[in-house]
Amino acid sequence: MNRTEFIIATAIVLFVAFCLGWFAYWLIHKFTRVAKADIGELERMAQELHEAEEARDQAITYMQQREAELTNQLSQTEAELSATMDGLREARHEAEELRAYIERQNAG
Repeated sequence: MNRTEFIIATAIVLFVAFCLGWFAYWLIHKFTRVAKADIGELERMAQELHEAEEARDQAITYMQQREAELTNQLSQTEAELSATMDGLREARHEAEELRAYIERQNAG
């Protein structure tokens, strides 16, 4: 093989390697390319996801506020119950004293 044949063989090998590389790039680009319709759908899905996250955040805020209101209402109700129970206890004690007083008056 003389020098000219070697240069031609090397050029052919390099050209074939270039063609294979270009074909591989085209093939990869063809399979990984996102169509414009797909981009629109991805943008729509991203917008819906963003709206869903906002709705979730609003729901969490509402639930926290509602929980605080209910906790406050519960503590108020417990305080009222405690006051009512104390009043009932005092009323029973007073009624018992009155019964004893009436029995002493009837007996004496």
